[in-house]
Amino acid sequence: MILNLRVDHKMADIQSMETISKDMDELFWKLQEKYSIGEYIEISTCNRKEYYIKNDYIPEDEELLSHENQSIIIEYGEAAVMHLLRMTSGLESMIVGEDQILGQVKDAKHKAVKNRHCGRGLDTIFTKAIHVGQVVRNKTNINKGSVSIGSAAIDLAEKHIGSLDDKSVLVIGAGKMGKLVAKALAEKDLNAIFVANRTYYVAVELAKDLGGQAILFNELEKYLATADVVISATSAPHAIITKKRLEDIEMDYENIMMVDIANPRDISEDVGELGVKLFNIDDLREIADINTQLRIKEFGEAENIIADEFILLKESLKIMEVDEMLGNLRASMEDIRQRETKKALVKLADVDGSAKILNNLTNSIVNKIFFDISKNVKDAAKDENKEIIAAAEYLFNSK
Repeated sequence: MILNLRVDHKMADIQSMETISKDMDELFWKLQEKYSIGEYIEISTCNRKEYYIKNDYIPEDEELLSHENQSIIIEYGEAAVMHLLRMTSGLESMIVGEDQILGQVKDAKHKAVKNRHCGRGLDTIFTKAIHVGQVVRNKTNINKGSVSIGSAAIDLAEKHIGSLDDKSVLVIGAGKMGKLVAKALAEKDLNAIFVANRTYYVAVELAKDLGGQAILFNELEKYLATADVVISATSAPHAIITKKRLEDIEMDYENIMMVDIANPRDISEDVGELGVKLFNIDDLREIADINTQLRIKEFGEAENIIADEFILLKESLKIMEVDEMLGNLRASMEDIRQRETKKALVKLADVDGSAKILNNLTNSIVNKIFFDISKNVKDAAKDENKEIIAAAEYLFNSK
């Protein structure tokens, strides 16, 4: 069974998501303790947190899953897999069509493989999901143009303060999200752009690409005082810009705009009390809605591709279910063949090369018998003929 636990931008705002993500982690580890989950993949981005779990022992009426937090979405089986295919295709993103989710899913799968908790089942499903995301982007215009959380942050800034031309912009964080912001800023005729990152050489590399200036993290106060726009996207576990920190800086609070696209948030809410124009991921929804309307005509074609690929994936999963049984059956046949061959060789005394002849003969017989059995069982799996599969398991005692 495939189980999906998630919270995302559709169900929760950024403040709720921070709390619910912790609740979901706790729920997962309770399930882990109870069912010894060996196969799972965790996806964590700025506006979603998900677990994909493969475990045949967690019942749908499991008490732990009957929680009171209605913001945690729980889906099983085909519904969970279909959501994953839609997500990698960019249809479940806040910024519809954005490419970043595809890379984030790839990274999550790679991490799970590296840490040895991605088995054959999830590997097959995620490999297909990544493929589907690529096909949808190649065959539709769902991702046409500049679409990302980073570009949306820039659009939001311009909507509220006008053109960024001749403005001074400070980007805090030079990771993947910071790079998306920088990519969008590169198209603007800025007065100055500064990049701050805890690892200084990373900031240097990004600033170099932008024709900007890297600054040391402990110099933030100096550049906060002169910035027109601050966009923060670090992976810090706590706020790095607070009201108390800004109160110690001589600056024009009412003429600075701050956009926080981190999760957890980089900028505490009380900063707004100083008169700073403060925005976060929730405020990107207005830009997201405009983006969705521009791409709405691509949805139908994308969903048709997803539906066709889902059928192929289900066939693969059905065959996978019987592969273990067939493997056991083949091993059982091979064991019988080898034992019977040894008995026959003793009787033949093997003085004239009969061992090789007999071995080839018995091997050929097993292969030919097994070929038809294997083909028929796999065809039954594709047709969801559970009676034939159950009969094969019973007859050959191979499960």
